[in-house]
Amino acid sequence: MAAPSSPLAVPDFRRYWAARFLAVLATMSMVVVIGWQVYDLARTDYAMAPREAAFLLGMLGLAQFVPLAALTPVAGWVADRYERRTVARAANAIDLGIALALGLLTAADALTLPVLFVMAALHGVARVFVGPAMAAIAPNLVPPELLPRAIAMSSIAWQSASVGGPALGGLLYAIDPALPYWFAAGALLAAIAALTPIRRIDPPPMAGSARPVQQMVDGLRYVRGHRFLLGAITLDLFAVLLGGATALLPVYARDILHVGALGNGLLRAAPAAGAALVALWFSFRPLRNEVGVKMLWAVAVFGLATVIFGLSRSFALSLGALFVLGAADMLSVYVRSSLVQLHTPDAMRGRVSAVSGLAISASNELGEVQSGFAAALLGPVGAAVGGGVGAIIVTALYARWFPELRRARTFDPPSRVPAPHSQETII
Repeated sequence: MAAPSSPLAVPDFRRYWAARFLAVLATMSMVVVIGWQVYDLARTDYAMAPREAAFLLGMLGLAQFVPLAALTPVAGWVADRYERRTVARAANAIDLGIALALGLLTAADALTLPVLFVMAALHGVARVFVGPAMAAIAPNLVPPELLPRAIAMSSIAWQSASVGGPALGGLLYAIDPALPYWFAAGALLAAIAALTPIRRIDPPPMAGSARPVQQMVDGLRYVRGHRFLLGAITLDLFAVLLGGATALLPVYARDILHVGALGNGLLRAAPAAGAALVALWFSFRPLRNEVGVKMLWAVAVFGLATVIFGLSRSFALSLGALFVLGAADMLSVYVRSSLVQLHTPDAMRGRVSAVSGLAISASNELGEVQSGFAAALLGPVGAAVGGGVGAIIVTALYARWFPELRRARTFDPPSRVPAPHSQETII
C-alpha cells in the first residue's frame, strides 16, 4: 500500500484534528468570556479603577498557572504511563463540567469573582493533562516524514479554533451571557466523541527507574541535559512572558479603544487569525532550510508587533498589529514544536511535552500575571510596550547564549543529519 501523501489521508489523524479543533474552539470561547466577566465585575459590582481591575486579570492568569506548575510532572508521567486517548478524554470532561457550571451560574446571575477564579484554576488542571496526552498522540498517527506537516495541520486546528472561539464567545455573550458556556459544553462533548474511535495509543515501556516520582523527574532531566531542547523551550517562555500584551485586551477593549465585549472578542481572535494563515501556508509549503534563524527572527517580530499594539489608539491598527503578532508567534511555534517532537524519543514524548507545555503555559499565564502587575504600576500602555521591548532583548540574548538554535538548518533529527565538516554541531 502506498504511503499517505498528506496527514489528512490518515483517518485517525482526521479524527484527532476534529477533536483538537472542537476542544480548542470550546475552551477559547469560554476563556475569553471568563476574562471579560472578571474585568467587568471588578469595574461594576466592585467599583474598581482600571488599574486595579487589570491587576485582577493578572491574578486570573496566576490562578490558571498554579495547577499547571504543580501538576506538570504528574501530567507528563500520566501521558507516558497510561493510554493517551483516555487521558485526553478525561481532561476534556473536566472542561465540560466547568462549562456547564459556569453556564448555570451565569444564567442565574450568581457569578462572583471567587467563583470565576476557582473555575479558572480547574481549567488549568484540565489543560495540564490534555496538552501532553494530545501532543504524544499525534506522532503515532502519521509516518515520521509527514510529522512537520501534521504539526502544521494540528496548529491549523488550534489556531483556526482560536480565531473563531473568542469572536464566537463575544458574539454569543452579546446575545445571552450564558450562551458561550452552553456552546462550549456541546463542542467539548463532540470532541470527546471524536477521540473515541481513534486506535488505542499505548505508550512504550518506560526506561530507567520504576519509581513514578523518578520517572517524572526524568523528563525534566532529559530537557535540561539537551541544550537544544532547553533553548528552544525556554526561548518561548521568556519572550512571551514579557510580551504577554494579550492579557490586557479587556482593558484596551473597554477603556482605551472603547469597542466593548464584541471588540474584545475580535481583538482576541486577531492573533489567532494571523497564526492560522501561517499554519495553513506551512501545511502546504513547510519550511525546509535555516529553520532556527527564522524562529529567532519570528520571536523578534513578535516583540515589535507587541510594541506597536501597545502604542496604538486605532482599532484597525491594533487588529493589524495583533494579526502580525500571531503570525510571527505561529512561525516560532511551528519550528519549535517540530524540532522538539523530532528530537524526542517516543518513550519520553509525554514528559518532554509536559515540560514544553509548562513553558508555554508559564509564558501565557505568568505573562498575564506580569502584564497585570506591570499595568498596575505603569499603566496598560507602559506594560505592553515594555514587554515587547523585553521580548526583543531576550531574542538577541538567546541567539548568543544558545548557538545551537542558530545552527538548526532543517527538521531532520540528529541521526539523519550528515556529520559536519567543521567543529560546529548541526542539529
